[in-house]
Amino acid sequence: MAFTSGGGKGPMADINVTPLVDVMLVLLIIFMVTMPIQSYPIKIDLPQKSNLPPPEDKKDVEPIKLRIDASGQVYWNDSPTPVSALENMMSAEVQKDPTNQPQLQIQTNDDAEYEVLAKVLAAAKNAEMQKIGFLQSE
Repeated sequence: MAFTSGGGKGPMADINVTPLVDVMLVLLIIFMVTMPIQSYPIKIDLPQKSNLPPPEDKKDVEPIKLRIDASGQVYWNDSPTPVSALENMMSAEVQKDPTNQPQLQIQTNDDAEYEVLAKVLAAAKNAEMQKIGFLQSE
């Protein structure tokens, strides 16, 4: 700290921070260089390249068209269905042929509540449906 009498009003008590900033920058660079780069491996199961053709479906299965309107009503292939019955209906479809399940095509209205969609997806998961697709609302 330097006390100087500048301008005649009295002593001036300002700290010169330039050396402090220089020391801090040098320490920052030292820490950045000496700190080891920490990397956390993330296990990802990527599909592997195969020269074999994809397996053909045994038969074409008609997809299940599930529509949710703005009021929250669910339609299973254009027939009104309560949400509580969806899991049993989906399980029955999966049990017909577990290796060749029908695709569940979900179409929702833009004004539909997310809660209904979440219940439908939970029912599909509990019924072990593997092919789920989303259609654009018209």
